[in-house]
Amino acid sequence: MGRTSNADQKLMDAALDLMWEESYGSVTIDHICQRAGVKTGSFYYFYKSKADLAVAALEKLWNDEWKPTLDRVFSPSVDPILRLTGYLGAIHGKISAQKAEHGKVLGCPIYSVGSEVSTQEVDVSAVVRDILSRKLRYYESTLRDALAQGDIEPCDPAKQAVALFGLIEGMVSQARIMNDPDVLRQLPDAARSLLRLKSARAQLAGAPLTA
Repeated sequence: MGRTSNADQKLMDAALDLMWEESYGSVTIDHICQRAGVKTGSFYYFYKSKADLAVAALEKLWNDEWKPTLDRVFSPSVDPILRLTGYLGAIHGKISAQKAEHGKVLGCPIYSVGSEVSTQEVDVSAVVRDILSRKLRYYESTLRDALAQGDIEPCDPAKQAVALFGLIEGMVSQARIMNDPDVLRQLPDAARSLLRLKSARAQLAGAPLTA
């Protein structure tokens, strides 16, 4: 993740890294300040609490990394089946690189934090749900386009997008639990089966796009 010279930005970067590498509950404000190289007094100049920082950090992750990537990969200018196959095909490589860098599978940072704090931190849980809803809209839009082109069997795109989202996040979580990226090798085929891609169009699943 990128770094800047501003104390608040450093705190957000440190919080994102630590919550992802460890857990929200185990990370303390002192821990975050040490990683960021920022004094504790400066922390309270910018943020009221760890939860306040977590909300800002997760929004930063969305704005700086997730949204630009999703805008590119799911661009309406790209064939909808290529959007899906490119995105799905890239997940195994991303998680494999993650394990190579960190020594373990970390999974999705937002989903991981959300699973941990869903019944504890109201503000953090709310921003997690909102970000995941934003991501879901990319899937739904793509499925609507695929349906309009006759690339998938008739369905309710909104409901099918939820099912696809569950499949992706479930398999990424399984890879984290098993500490094995190879779990995700089956994801593209599982998604094609779920979405009932018509056979002629399913052959478009060639080399994955970079995500």
